[in-house]
Amino acid sequence: MPHLDKLKNALPVAPLKLMVLDSAAELGNKVNDYLVDYRHREKNAYTDDPAFQGYVEDDYLFRFSTPRFNSGEGKAILAETVRGKDLFILVDVCNHSLTYQMQGYVNHMSPDDHYQDLKRVIAATNGKAHRINVIMPFLYEGRQHRRSGRESLDCAYAFEELTNMGVSNFITFDAHDPRIQNAAPLSGFDNFTAHYQFTRALLRSEKDLVLDKDHIIVISPDEGALDRAIYFSSVIGADTGMFYKRRDYSTIVGGKNPIVAHEFLGNNIEGKDIIIIDDMISSGDSMIDTSRQLKAMKAKHVFICTTFGLFTNGLSAFDKAYEEGVFDKVITTNLSYRPPELLTKPYYMEADMSKFLASIINFMNHDLSMEIVSTPTERIQRIIELYNDDMEIYQV
Repeated sequence: MPHLDKLKNALPVAPLKLMVLDSAAELGNKVNDYLVDYRHREKNAYTDDPAFQGYVEDDYLFRFSTPRFNSGEGKAILAETVRGKDLFILVDVCNHSLTYQMQGYVNHMSPDDHYQDLKRVIAATNGKAHRINVIMPFLYEGRQHRRSGRESLDCAYAFEELTNMGVSNFITFDAHDPRIQNAAPLSGFDNFTAHYQFTRALLRSEKDLVLDKDHIIVISPDEGALDRAIYFSSVIGADTGMFYKRRDYSTIVGGKNPIVAHEFLGNNIEGKDIIIIDDMISSGDSMIDTSRQLKAMKAKHVFICTTFGLFTNGLSAFDKAYEEGVFDKVITTNLSYRPPELLTKPYYMEADMSKFLASIINFMNHDLSMEIVSTPTERIQRIIELYNDDMEIYQV
């Protein structure tokens, strides 16, 4: 954990509890393990003080359930008291693997179902928690962040609704448009990125990368991801390029305007390694098309780094593209559900975010500045330095 010394003399806001919905169980258990490890190793001279009651525990997970009736209606039941706790609620609205029975049919849970369960557990606390913090890595309805016609603003309304329910802090990752916080500007909203974890995963898997402007180009697949590409390229000392998506705005296919063509804006990429960075892979069609064009332009290697891998159309297109040499690696985080099949693919690499998320929770529980954990520039440069010196990077 970065800057552990900052925690030594900082009082916790209240006893920490981690409420993990079923949708994020795997990630939540790993985060809990890191929190337990952090606090058992922490050299805090005041742990016997009453203000530190419940500070060092063997488990921070809060016990509750969200059962459903056969009609499909649900409820939240708390199995222990939440009074006076600093509650962190973790939910993955993209986990479609969970099911429930309704009228004799098996229904897969949608983002709407997960969001409703989140509201249920908040309502069940009945205002007794000292503070409520929501961790929603994939921002619910994040792509519906603005109006382009007669349509709903679901993301803005959801954030406003959670704020009105008493949520003090909202934590998300790589929001499609972080300006959504303007819906409730006086509420806490923190948006984190995975640049360090991408770097770490990539350098672990590739042993012959040369990280400079002559050998690496960071590509934004569209204009929306350009800020990510510019930051990442500047930190690792690489060049930047961008694709412009030409869309057919006269038609709608699958809820969006289809892409007619990708136009590349940037320097010559022949013989260079390419890192494509974006917030998500949805169907993956545009990402594969981008990679195909880069290989046609004689790129040496193509590495795809996205925070969320949804793969809404399955993995067959990626399997075929990999066999054709269209790309070399796909790196996503474990912040959202990934099909078990993906984890077995030779082209897949995971960027583990559980340790970072545990750090965020620990610092927020002490009411310390999030700048301490949100700026990874120094850590990225340090890991690159170790990589260039052929040193071990696994513990960095």
